[in-house]
Amino acid sequence: MNDPRCNETLEERIARVVREAVAVVPYDPDWPESFWREKEHLEACLPGGLIRRIEHFGSTAIPGMAAKPIIDMLVEVVSLKETRKRVVPILERQGYEYFWRPGWGEDGVPWYAWLIKRDALGVRTHHLHMVECSFPHWDAILFRDYLVEHAEAARAYATLKIGLARQYANDRVGYTKAKAEFITTVTEQAKRARGEPSSADSGN
Repeated sequence: MNDPRCNETLEERIARVVREAVAVVPYDPDWPESFWREKEHLEACLPGGLIRRIEHFGSTAIPGMAAKPIIDMLVEVVSLKETRKRVVPILERQGYEYFWRPGWGEDGVPWYAWLIKRDALGVRTHHLHMVECSFPHWDAILFRDYLVEHAEAARAYATLKIGLARQYANDRVGYTKAKAEFITTVTEQAKRARGEPSSADSGN
């Protein structure tokens, strides 16, 4: 049977994806293994020389953290132009959904390659965020590490997400935007704790 998603316009695909339910569930100790299996798969099937580091980030990377049961993976690529030409077609043939999407922040740049992996039932299992080394997405690793090291901040984040998941049950964009202030604040704290310049320090 043909997949009806194949006949969707880009606008229809985006509308479908952002309306999918937001569900925050208790921590699953199998999440790290799910990350490692996917990392090994990507390293085995993608062209050599284009992929550098692959990191597990987001709430599923924080032990004990309630989260949406989707493994977020940050993939450093040498070139996004080559990634779109040589990596995306391989993953699309395997059933991944691909979007060329704007990055975080109000200005919407830089754009990057984002892919969704689903299981046999169509449920999301992984998000792949493919970016170059200079992209601001790598601040997410600082956020992850800070919450691993600071239990009180992790508990506050979990409480926030559980409440927002109820409020934005079918609005993934709204859910993500509502978390942004907390994430920004904690990321700035993480930078200061490591002696790195933060946006507040620079006056930006």
